[in-house]
Amino acid sequence: MDLLINVILPLSLAIIMLSLGLGLTFGDFTRVAARPRAFAIGALSQVALVPAATLAVIFLFDIRGELAVGIMLLSFCPGGVTSNMLSKLARGDVALSVSLTAVVSLLSILTVPVLAAWSVRHLMGDAGPEVSVAALAFAMFLITTLPVALGVLFRRLAPNAADRIEPGLNLIALLLFVVIVLAALVGNWSVFVANIATLGPAMATLMLALLLIGLLLATGFALPWAERKTISIETGIQNATLGITLAALITGQSEGFSTMALPSAFYGVSMYLAALPFVAWYRSRG
Repeated sequence: MDLLINVILPLSLAIIMLSLGLGLTFGDFTRVAARPRAFAIGALSQVALVPAATLAVIFLFDIRGELAVGIMLLSFCPGGVTSNMLSKLARGDVALSVSLTAVVSLLSILTVPVLAAWSVRHLMGDAGPEVSVAALAFAMFLITTLPVALGVLFRRLAPNAADRIEPGLNLIALLLFVVIVLAALVGNWSVFVANIATLGPAMATLMLALLLIGLLLATGFALPWAERKTISIETGIQNATLGITLAALITGQSEGFSTMALPSAFYGVSMYLAALPFVAWYRSRG
């Protein structure tokens, strides 16, 4: 199990982020300058409103300790490839989705360590582990930012090779995602069973609330319908593998997945149940 936590988990996340980078171009980053309003609304929703709504749900359902921190960690994670795929299925603005994923994923090296340290300190107090913001930021750079940058650079230098590699790497990334999520869920099965009566409704409420918050925010700013759909999905979808990895990095647990990883694992299995009805409705409306 220590091999899974210390080697396979971070390597899996790095491969997933590399697959994300291979699907990006420099234009995906610079496009935000041409569409600052929609991008700013989507980024604000992901970086600020998602954690705020998550904190409200935690207090509403009286979730405490490692589970509370685990839910907060999930809220700090950007959407990743899944949000791009769902935006495409919903006939949303895929270019906006990709740009949000690209920029917010890179910004997470600055936002996530600070917010994660705050969550552990305020939700666990003295019972929580010591969190080094600098060490967490460096770890995130190695397993998220660097692979994304290498993927973008590889596509820039060898676009034809990137096109050939990307489908296979995406499949590997999907398989690794499934393995990590199921391993974290199975590894905390007794904790999951003991808390499902609270965790299940809390996570369902959070997922539905975030999808609606994104939609209402974009509607309030009178964005086009395609952009509203995309911002709803980008707000409601988080990278579960990153949440599980953050839990492992913070707890330093090498002999199994910690309770802190359970919310992300549960989310990784259940997020499609909440998102797909929205996607079907969005798709039906053009």
